[in-house]
Amino acid sequence: MALLSNFPLIIALFAILFAQGVKVPIHYIATREFKPGLAFSTGGMPSSHSAAVTAVTTGVGIEHGLSSGIFAVSCVFSIIIMFDATGIRRQAGEQAIVLNMLVKDFQYFVDEAKGWSKKKQFEKKQELKELLGHQPIEVFFGGLTGILLALLAYPMF
Repeated sequence: MALLSNFPLIIALFAILFAQGVKVPIHYIATREFKPGLAFSTGGMPSSHSAAVTAVTTGVGIEHGLSSGIFAVSCVFSIIIMFDATGIRRQAGEQAIVLNMLVKDFQYFVDEAKGWSKKKQFEKKQELKELLGHQPIEVFFGGLTGILLALLAYPMF
């Protein structure tokens, strides 16, 4: 039962669920395209990674104080995770776009060269995941989401 009273953990998990769920209406408002699968995918606005780590860090700061060592550790790890979301993971997504284009171009060449364009495709190949990382604005709003959720929910604990 002590686990259920762990505010930083509870608010971080809630922040993940909230950020993932809100991606669907935000995407719909921005593009008029309804994609419920966004709630279960990586990338997009807001960043659930950023929401989770800022929520847990805010929760730790509220409970243990901003001068505590545990807050410092949480803060540093939050910064690393958010930096990674905009850097390495974003670049992996950019590379996936290029690789998917190469695969399509190669497949088109093979189809044309061997006359496969008239045949049925027996097996569909899954494309590499292109939406891996986040743009800086997505990380910013994810982080803001986590902080606000933690500050609003703490009085309920």
